[in-house]
Amino acid sequence: MSLEKRVEATAKNIEGKVQEVVGDLTGNPKDQAEGQAKQAEAQLRHTVENIKDDVKKSLD
Repeated sequence: MSLEKRVEATAKNIEGKVQEVVGDLTGNPKDQAEGQAKQAEAQLRHTVENIKDDVKKSLD
């Protein structure tokens, strides 16, 4: 996985966690849901990159 893509996915995950916590603290379900969606997107990005890495290794 490229370092740039790993950093982007990690940043998206942190952003989502912060937004979810803010939603929890303020009682805002929209922020909670958006935060969870960002975390899911980050996980998907990590998974895609891991698959790319696995394919690349198997071709080597």
